[in-house]
Amino acid sequence: MLDVEDWAEIRRLCRSEGVSISQIARVLGISRNTVKTALASDGPPRYQRRPAGSVVDAYEDRIRELLLAFPTMPATVIAERIGWPYSIRTLSGRVAELRPVYLPPDPASRTSYVAGEIAQCDFWFPDIELPVGFGQTRTAKQLPVLTMVTGYARWDSAVLIPTRRAEDLFAGWWQLIEALGAVPRVLVWDGEGAIGRWRGRRSELTVECQGFRGTLAAKVVVCRPADPEAKGLVERLHDYLERSFLPGRTFTSPTDFNDQLRGWLKRANARHHRSLGCAPAARVEADKQAMLALPPVPPVVGWRHTLRLPRDHYVRLDGNDYSVHPATIGRRIEVVADLARVRAFCAGRMVANHQRIWAKHQTLTDPEHLAAARAMRRDRLELVHRHITDPPNPAEPQVEQRRLADYDAALGIDGGVA
Repeated sequence: MLDVEDWAEIRRLCRSEGVSISQIARVLGISRNTVKTALASDGPPRYQRRPAGSVVDAYEDRIRELLLAFPTMPATVIAERIGWPYSIRTLSGRVAELRPVYLPPDPASRTSYVAGEIAQCDFWFPDIELPVGFGQTRTAKQLPVLTMVTGYARWDSAVLIPTRRAEDLFAGWWQLIEALGAVPRVLVWDGEGAIGRWRGRRSELTVECQGFRGTLAAKVVVCRPADPEAKGLVERLHDYLERSFLPGRTFTSPTDFNDQLRGWLKRANARHHRSLGCAPAARVEADKQAMLALPPVPPVVGWRHTLRLPRDHYVRLDGNDYSVHPATIGRRIEVVADLARVRAFCAGRMVANHQRIWAKHQTLTDPEHLAAARAMRRDRLELVHRHITDPPNPAEPQVEQRRLADYDAALGIDGGVA
């Protein structure tokens, strides 16, 4: 058989050098018919092996009869019916070739997303133990990672949050949306307790979620139970994080985890996606332009509650106690907390500002609050001691005494008559 090198040389000598067929045959030591065939061919010669017979050929007619009657019959059952004496792999290959003739194909649907249309959200629980300070560590079940993927651009976002409670979930969710710079029109969630659930064959959102989506002017969809395909994008992101982000990494704190995750996501969004044919960074601007604009007033997220400050001037949040300036004891204060800070306000004035800790059962005291409490306690003791040693002696009250003539005049009695 003529090899590719000789075929190429024949065509070069004839078309480029103008050598005759006889001369080419004489130079290369081949027949003139071989030269003519090479010149007439449209492509290089390829070796094609002559098909050999198979042991399954003798059983093919019987296989076709069974598939005609039962197109979905498994290959193992067919082997039993026809008395197949050889390897099941040989029979399975032939059955796979013949089955589409008798069973209509079932093409898989390819989901496509319109720009700005949808984003899928979920929690990822990495298999790690993360130090949170004060000698404590937290597992993935206690420290979830909130993830979000846009449908059109496949833009990945994620952030580690302290808890799965609504206060932290919506604070982390808003952080991801704000960093994206636009609001997807539809936000898809699994049956997360703080988001909603399926009830009476329809999704039912929580009050907190209704308020959040109302501020964003977006739609929130809760997936049906046992329907993982409804959020396949975010599930693939979790698998990607497990295989590419976690291996070989160590973390010293939640801040360190989020810093490393942020850097990895920046590189991941710049990588080429086979399904897209480009990187998410190349499509994210078109995705954001079709989304809703960020609301002019951000949604109210995080921890917010009011109380009357007790005498010990501490407030409890997520299992930890934070000090408040003692000058506001007995007055109403508002406690506001997000993923990073815990603050307290009284009549519009900030009276506490602490870094939020992710450990549990700790007490955080501001040195200024401690010094103010000691000074107030000392002043009160001095006042009490002064009252005990030198009690006050208030003067007699001055009471006006009227003349008897005034009463006689009021009663119309003449004072001169006995």
